[in-house]
Amino acid sequence: MSADFDLNDIKRRMAGAVSSLKSDLAGLRTGRASASLVEPVQVDAYGASMPITQLATISVPEPRLISVQVWDRGMVSAVEKAIRESDLGLNPQTEGQVIRLRIPEMTEQRRKELVKVAHKYAEEARIAVRHVRRDGLDQLKKLEKDGTIGQDDEKRQADLVQKATDEHVSEIDGVLAAKEKEIMQV
Repeated sequence: MSADFDLNDIKRRMAGAVSSLKSDLAGLRTGRASASLVEPVQVDAYGASMPITQLATISVPEPRLISVQVWDRGMVSAVEKAIRESDLGLNPQTEGQVIRLRIPEMTEQRRKELVKVAHKYAEEARIAVRHVRRDGLDQLKKLEKDGTIGQDDEKRQADLVQKATDEHVSEIDGVLAAKEKEIMQV
């Protein structure tokens, strides 16, 4: 087998599309509180923009409540302001160094909108996996054309690339189904 074709690299790139989807979906707000909701928030602190996780401990004491324990008393208002200005639509309530974020109930319409967004993310991930498949198959065809590998080898490797594609697409479908169930759960 030629050193120019690496099936593991193809699989790694496909897995990258799946993990990217998982992180995109984690950021979608469902009716449930999750620390991953506020983790992307950037706070203007100490003259720089810092992730909220470097200034506070985030916990989820109740299903509809996120608690942000700010370490430095002087940073409480900056953290609160960053949360308020983020596009999360959450209303922070501050008590001392603890900021509480209540997650409101979601309307049926909002749930359906989120499901659409989740489907869009999943489709983007499927497209990314298919692009990787196309790259792999093009590589194989070129190697066969150059005489580096035989037709049988090309066919066998192409089947492995297709199998990896199918596995990753079905993983994407599974991740999407789980997220959709989570979003629609009342």
